[in-house]
Amino acid sequence: MKAYWKSHVGLVREKNEDSVLVDESRGIYILADGMGGHRGGEVASRLAASTLLEALADQTPSLELLQKGFHQANDAVYRRQLEDSAVSGMGTTMTALWSGDEHILLGHVGDSRAYLYMNGRLRQISEDHSVVGDMLRAGAITEEEAFHHPYRNVITRAVGTDDTVRVDTVRVLKSPGSRWLLCSDGLTDLVRDGEIADTLAELDGKEAVDRLVELALLNGGKDNVSVLLLEVDA
Repeated sequence: MKAYWKSHVGLVREKNEDSVLVDESRGIYILADGMGGHRGGEVASRLAASTLLEALADQTPSLELLQKGFHQANDAVYRRQLEDSAVSGMGTTMTALWSGDEHILLGHVGDSRAYLYMNGRLRQISEDHSVVGDMLRAGAITEEEAFHHPYRNVITRAVGTDDTVRVDTVRVLKSPGSRWLLCSDGLTDLVRDGEIADTLAELDGKEAVDRLVELALLNGGKDNVSVLLLEVDA
């Protein structure tokens, strides 16, 4: 599996609170989008991602271990914010892909997304843990209304904001030639799924990643934007 990634502070924010960690030798890929005043966001995303990476290192991929790693990351961030008033209230989204011999394992908390692009079709595999995501799944609003909704960024789950966290996990058969995209909401709040699909259809690797970040910036760059593209060998 080949990995390409880019993280940009955007055009409005003063600092980048996203974290992207990649360990290609172990097949572990993590993207986190932190939140919290002062330096809390960047501390939360970095601490959660590094704790998860350490928990999974040198283990055989399993959903049970992935769940356990997320809970360890939650404990680390939650304890840190209790101990340090400067980062009190911090938390982070986190989406992780763990590549096994035959399957892709995904773990997810928050609204940083995981997409699968295969056979010319883009499919969102993760569910947004957000107020708008809940409304959309309930049929209360349309996709178009969701894209412009004022509460679009209000998330309902995060790593480290409470002493426990619910983690979504999924196992997907690893398909030769498929592509996986992990991204923060700095991309998906500004670039529609159709544009993402068109970009992946037209470009490979680094060019696709660069183009997706460019589209977010062209559309305002109001948030940090991070993109991690993984290509399964054909």
